[in-house]
Amino acid sequence: MSSRRDFIKLAAAGIAGLAVGAGAGYYSAPKEIVQPTTQVKETLKAAWIYVGPVGDYGWTHAHDVGRREAEAAFDWLETDYVESVKVGETEEVISRYVNQGYDVIFTTSFDFMNQTYNASVNHPDTIFFHCSGYRRNKNMGTYFADFYQIYYLNGLMAGALSKSDKIGYVAAHLIPEVIRHINAFTIGINEVNPGATVYVIEIGAWYAPDLAREAAATLVEQLGCDVLAFTEDTPSTIQYAQSYFEDNGVSIPVFSHYSPMYEYGRDVVVSGQIVRWGILYKDILAKVYAGLYTNKNLENVDYWYLLDSGAVDVGAQSYDDELWINPKYVSIFNNISVTDKLTGEAVSLQQLIERRYSQMRDPNLAFDPFTGPLSGVMWVEQGGEVLGHKYNKGDIVKVPEGVRLGHDDLWNMGWFHENVVVQE
Repeated sequence: MSSRRDFIKLAAAGIAGLAVGAGAGYYSAPKEIVQPTTQVKETLKAAWIYVGPVGDYGWTHAHDVGRREAEAAFDWLETDYVESVKVGETEEVISRYVNQGYDVIFTTSFDFMNQTYNASVNHPDTIFFHCSGYRRNKNMGTYFADFYQIYYLNGLMAGALSKSDKIGYVAAHLIPEVIRHINAFTIGINEVNPGATVYVIEIGAWYAPDLAREAAATLVEQLGCDVLAFTEDTPSTIQYAQSYFEDNGVSIPVFSHYSPMYEYGRDVVVSGQIVRWGILYKDILAKVYAGLYTNKNLENVDYWYLLDSGAVDVGAQSYDDELWINPKYVSIFNNISVTDKLTGEAVSLQQLIERRYSQMRDPNLAFDPFTGPLSGVMWVEQGGEVLGHKYNKGDIVKVPEGVRLGHDDLWNMGWFHENVVVQE
């Protein structure tokens, strides 16, 4: 990078461009960009606090790939991380980094939100970014790369592959993020297979290989599910499906999550979700280095990157995947005829997948899965709000035809689609 002045120009242009696309990507920038009045450090020190081990090959692994990508991109950047941090340890780890002179601290778990906010109050000179939360401060922004559009596309594939009309889902925790993904997956499934049901088992941990494998076995061997997906941070569900195929000669199609897990199940992985955290980290750190993000103007900075941003994609083979589907399944999808509900046109499933992918990748968002009519049941104990209406646990939730759910309804989702069954 030639000069700090060039960086300021580049970062300012980036803020302007991203703000234009806010309707699709739900990105918010500072209301006012103020040029820095003090000299920005020539070297920027950034630290990451991880909830799991970097070797989990899921959430934490993907974040660390992004950290390393940012470090490789910027010769002025120095990074460090701590893995497997418990919630109660968060503020202590943050304080250690502050005392070591780190300028930016990323905390990468929803469970770290309140501790990060407290730290932002106690350390007003340090810049904080929290992943997946909603609390912000003048020196604390938020960021997320969301998979719900990808899960919808995976759902189109899963619905067509299921013969039993029973599809299993291994969930780490049933927080709004995971509920949103399960619902999007189910919407895709039911678009091509209206009679299918999604059975969900919550294992209560982000990193628990044995529990994930046990849940996958229960879904297949006891509940009769013949397709699997998951939100937890190991390839255990894929490994179970691959072993089941090798032992029984029966394929249980499965979808990879977060990292490219195809190698763990070459016979059973259909596709999956890929995240590129480096896109967010490079954007954030470039703006901090340029002095455009400071410890005074982050209260309105909220990244929520979707398919149009390039930060997420359909894939399972590498981080460079773009609409990657296992070739043996592409041939199957090319021979399945479905109806495009938007046009009434008969197309192959592969054509529909490609069409929806293109529509959601469009910055103008020509299609969104969470557009009514939709029906479900409020599931969370405290109830919730959808489209301005308050619902108690057990109430029927309706999204009218043609109405698209917005950021807050998606972010706080506490209801399940009518074709989802949570195993208690």
